[in-house]
Amino acid sequence: MPSSDTPATAPTGRPTLDVAVVMRRERLHGPSSHWQPWRWTLDSVLPDEPGFGTEPRLLRDDDGEQHWLHPGFQVELYRDEAEGYHLNAITPTPCWFVLWRMDEEPTLSTDPIPRPVVVTLSYYEAGRWLDAQETVEQVPAPAEVVDWVRAFVDEHYVVEPKRRRRPESFRSLVDRFGNAASVTTEKKRGRGAGDV
Repeated sequence: MPSSDTPATAPTGRPTLDVAVVMRRERLHGPSSHWQPWRWTLDSVLPDEPGFGTEPRLLRDDDGEQHWLHPGFQVELYRDEAEGYHLNAITPTPCWFVLWRMDEEPTLSTDPIPRPVVVTLSYYEAGRWLDAQETVEQVPAPAEVVDWVRAFVDEHYVVEPKRRRRPESFRSLVDRFGNAASVTTEKKRGRGAGDV
C-alpha cells in the first residue's frame, strides 16, 4: 500500500483514510441532449496526495468530457456503523459511497461544478443520505481498502442474535380497547318468525 493510502488513526482514536474524489462531466447523446448536453457523475475515489492541494482543480478537459479532482476528504470508521461496513464488505463489489451536490456559486469556471460533500464505506450511512433525497453514487473500492474495512468489522461488529418470535396463535386476544376478548365457533341463532 502506498504511504498516502496507509490507514491512520484520527485524534478521536478512530481509524481513518485520506481520500480525494474525481467527478466526471460527460457529453450526452440522443434526444435528451438537446435540453441537457452534459451529465455529471462520480468517476473515482483515490488516495489523497499532498501534491493535490486543498482546492478542486480541473484535471482533463476535452470535447467529450471533463475530470475534476476534489482533494481533502477523510473517511473515518465508527463502531456504531460496523453493521453498515459489514453489509458493504460482504457484497460482490464493495464500494465507496459519495454524497455530492451541485455548486450553487461556481468560482472555478463559468459553469457550476459538482462538490463532493462526504465519503463513506457504510451501506447504512449511504442509505440515510438517499432517504434524505441526496445525490449519492458509488464506485468500487480497492482490495486493500476492503481488507481494512473487514479487519475493522471483525473487531467491532457483533451479530445480534435473532429472537424467536412466538407464533401469532399464542398471542392473547384483546379488543380495540385492550380488554380481553374471546372467539367462539358456535353459530348464533337469531329469532325467527315462529319464536315468541
